[in-house]
Amino acid sequence: MDKDRSIILFNQKHVRRHWDAAGELWYFSVVDVIGILTDSVDPRKYWNKLKERLADEGSEVVTKCHQLKLLASDGKKYATDCLTTENILRLIQSVPSPKAEPLKVWLASVGYERIEEMEDPELSIDRAMRMYEQKEYPKEWINQRLKTIEVRKDLTDEWQTRGVKEGLEYAILTDEITKAWAGKTVREYKDYKNLKKESLRDNMTNLELVLNMLAEATTTEISKIKKPKTFPQNKSVARQGGTIAGNTRKAIEKETGKTIIIPERTIKKLDT
Repeated sequence: MDKDRSIILFNQKHVRRHWDAAGELWYFSVVDVIGILTDSVDPRKYWNKLKERLADEGSEVVTKCHQLKLLASDGKKYATDCLTTENILRLIQSVPSPKAEPLKVWLASVGYERIEEMEDPELSIDRAMRMYEQKEYPKEWINQRLKTIEVRKDLTDEWQTRGVKEGLEYAILTDEITKAWAGKTVREYKDYKNLKKESLRDNMTNLELVLNMLAEATTTEISKIKKPKTFPQNKSVARQGGTIAGNTRKAIEKETGKTIIIPERTIKKLDT
């Protein structure tokens, strides 16, 4: 099967999905999800009626549907309404089904937790620690990972001070830093580790995390001193910070004879 199109199993029922590598987004077949939640004998008809109701209510979910060609049971590909993970979750909230209730409760809980974290950022650190512990990451790695969050926050605070816009500009500068120290953009790095939506940092070794922190912390310090006023100047600072960490990486590799950037996906695989 095409590696960019796959089928996942949910309670013995299939949900077709499509991975958009450029946008780094999963798209899920709406009729497949509707069929699971409602047990409808004709999920396509159910979706058409629900789509009309949502359109009348002014819901944006309908307008965010993408027509993608997915493999059907007859072995042929047909244009199918698909939604991203975010919009599938929004759609589920509109489906009056007992099967959707547990997920609706979970979504409400997650929303409440995010509000709490905005009021007390330390809560997000505590939750992250518990999550990594549940996934059985080594304690030393967890400590390093949590430190990267603090270092990243310092960097983004500095970028805000310099007028860098959150979103695309953050991503561009992050690519500059990563390319300079690791020799790969973030997307290339994730591809090397065979990652899609998974967090790159959650799949770095201790040494990879340390070098990434060095790159970002150095960028922050250089920015504070040079006070870049334009985006091109911020890009230059990002490259400088990343290059310093990149030189450190090369020096370590020369002394040890080992490559630091490795393809393994998780720290747990490295420790077993």
